[in-house]
Amino acid sequence: MKRSLMYTHMALIVIFIVTGCMKLGPDYQKPDIGFQVPAGYQYTPTELAIPEPVDQWWLIFNDPELNQLVEEVLKNNLDLRIATAAVLEVRAQLVSTRADRFPQVNIQAGAERQQRPEQVSVPGQAFSVDREITTYDLSLPASFEIDLWGRLARAEEAARANLLEAEEDRRTVAQTVVAEAITLYLQMESFERAIEIAERLVESFRRSLTLVESRYKRGLTSVLDVRQARRVLAGAQATLPSLRQDLGTTQQALAVLLGRYPETRPPRLQPEDYYKRLDPVPPGLPSELLLRRPDIRAAEAQLVALNALVGVAKASRFPRIVLTGTYGYTSEDLDRLFKPENELWNIALGIAQPLFDAGKLQAGQRAAEARYQQGVVTYAKTVLTAFAEVEGAFLTREEQLKRRDYVVKFLREAREAQRIAESRYEKGLVDFLTVLDTQRTRFQAESDLVDVDFVLLNNRVNLHRALGGGWAYPGPVMVKKRNETTKNTKGD
Repeated sequence: MKRSLMYTHMALIVIFIVTGCMKLGPDYQKPDIGFQVPAGYQYTPTELAIPEPVDQWWLIFNDPELNQLVEEVLKNNLDLRIATAAVLEVRAQLVSTRADRFPQVNIQAGAERQQRPEQVSVPGQAFSVDREITTYDLSLPASFEIDLWGRLARAEEAARANLLEAEEDRRTVAQTVVAEAITLYLQMESFERAIEIAERLVESFRRSLTLVESRYKRGLTSVLDVRQARRVLAGAQATLPSLRQDLGTTQQALAVLLGRYPETRPPRLQPEDYYKRLDPVPPGLPSELLLRRPDIRAAEAQLVALNALVGVAKASRFPRIVLTGTYGYTSEDLDRLFKPENELWNIALGIAQPLFDAGKLQAGQRAAEARYQQGVVTYAKTVLTAFAEVEGAFLTREEQLKRRDYVVKFLREAREAQRIAESRYEKGLVDFLTVLDTQRTRFQAESDLVDVDFVLLNNRVNLHRALGGGWAYPGPVMVKKRNETTKNTKGD
């Protein structure tokens, strides 16, 4: 018996070695994305040095409140928590898939009591009597699929790629919520500046009304000027509720992103020179984009999984070899259960080969190959979209900087025109419509400057996100016990 068990163990070792040497299906190779990656981006200066990736890129805004906000969103955002839980789920699925490559051993124990007739013979006669028998069993049944064609190995390969994809998806979510939080913060500041401009416009129109009424009482102007002054004042006042509403909804959206209750707060005063022209972003090499963006890495990980599943489908068309065995004891007396004479064991080898399935397994392999081809196209589209986002962000920055220069010049002239018009109106040299026109033009220019500044600042957010670098990645997911929260390192 011991020699048989030794031979069995040796056979299992040989099987492990043999089954680790063969995998049906293609090994993964990086696909051709269908276009050539350029040596540099189109809308960036070529003399810039290649940068090193940096963490916490949002520090360029020099805003402590913004820095604290990013830390809070990485810690409390609900979408990021969902993505973290998804990583744990896929990690557990990997363990489950990998377990199929190992022997499955169970323990079975039982006690059975039965009554059966038994023939009893005595001199001169024979008769039947009922006898009660109790049987005790304890055994260790085991089974093991010999992965001769690599079906289980390919399945584990796909599961590992799925885990990598889930991790990259979580990083993509982290990038998304950080960028969205900063955008909402910048938009909130933009609305606060717009409210401040509107309030100054209302105050300016109120002063004009006071001036017009004073001139009307002295007979220096007509009642039409008074009516026009009142009209434009009411129109300016009507813009404030909508701006405050926009500010409030933005604050509520930001609160939800931070995992807080959606509350609002009064607008803060913003300094007039709030905009500071940000330094240009060193673009790096376009080829680095393929390595730095988590959505690209996730798409490639999905491609690896699809490629491995082709091997799974192909290996499924070949025979499955399953080794089974049982070792244990059985006895009618519990206290004699583990005696050598009550020992039992068996070992068996089974082979199952599909003979006719109407092309089901072959169709499954073709479907897996088609899904892989879809994955190749998806990966190429993801890469091309990423380059488009980077080039678009650089183009936006270049053109919006030009636009800002023109808006600043326009605002400078509008302020001077308003000053001259008001001075000439007080002297009776121009009509009130001219004053109103210069006032509206001046404050519209100030609003345009707020808009273009928001576009530039938000484009910087989009640019960092598109480049895929400089992000504070979440730390690894830590598996915790039930009823405990999942704790992540800084950046999650």
